[in-house]
Parts: sequence; C-alpha cells; structure tokens
Amino acid sequence: MSGVVLASAFLVVPMLGLRALRRSSRLIWRTRYLLVSLVAVFAWGVAGEPVWDGPLAPTREGLVVALTHLGRLILVLMAVGAFLETMPVPDLLAATRGLLSPLGRLGVDCDRGVVRLMLVLRYMESLPRPRGWRTLLDMPATGTTELVEVPHYDRGWVDYVVLFLVVLGMVTIYLG
Repeated sequence: MSGVVLASAFLVVPMLGLRALRRSSRLIWRTRYLLVSLVAVFAWGVAGEPVWDGPLAPTREGLVVALTHLGRLILVLMAVGAFLETMPVPDLLAATRGLLSPLGRLGVDCDRGVVRLMLVLRYMESLPRPRGWRTLLDMPATGTTELVEVPHYDRGWVDYVVLFLVVLGMVTIYLG
C-alpha cells in the first residue's frame, strides 16, 4: 500500500470501534521511538532533493518513503489492536498457527512462532511501566515452566474462499 490506497485505508479506521482504537493508540504510543527513528532514517537516509536549503535538510523522496512506511506500520499496529480487542488470545494464537502451518513444509517451526507471539502479547499486557531502563534490569528473572495449549480448528470452505480472494487481490494489486 502506498499513496492514495494507503491514505484511504485510514478512512476505514474509525469503523474499528472505540475500544479497538484505544488499544491501537496504546500500541502506537508504546512504539513511538521506533516510529520516530523510522522517519528519521528514511527522511535523512534516502537520496533526493532537499526540503530546504541547508546541511541537515531531509529529502522530499525520503519524507515520502518515511511517511509511506510510517503509515503502513501504524495500520499494522491498528490491525493488531483490533485483533487483540475483538479476539480471545487462544483464538488469535490458533489463527496464527493456521496461517504459519504451510511454512512447516519449508522447515519453519510454526509452534515456536506461536509461543513467541504469546510471550510477546503477555509481555505487552503484564509488564509494568518502568521509570527507566535500569528498572528492567532489576526485575527478578522468572524460571517457571508453563504448558501452552493452542486450540486447533479445522479449515472450512469459507476459509479457503477468503484465502483465494486475498491471494487474488494481492496478485491483482501486484500485476495492476
């Protein structure tokens, strides 16, 4: 997505609902330093015409690339916020496992990816807000073992129709 398509995707965002928007805004706020550094790297790292005359001016092309990547990342964070708000975590993990399972034929361990996703989600929700990075170093290490059960749902015909439409849309966008 880029340009008009990316900008029009933000018009759909209010349809997520207020709770999903709140959760999405928290996710965006937690990644603010990543977002700022992304803009800085692209705005000053891509060659092109400077925005103003001066030695530290970002380039127009760099700003376009930076804003495109920023918009994409914010949309992904908003989708994650909407998923977290509307789906129970076990169902989200089962869906992720279903999406990653075809990669198992290529040697990717999808169960490992699902467990890592679960740990990241738990970390995001349960970690208290530290007052500085040293607070994170002072936290005690937890050495407990835990059994993780991810439900398995068989794919139905609707899943295959949606998958076909998504692939068809991606091919259309890529070739069009």
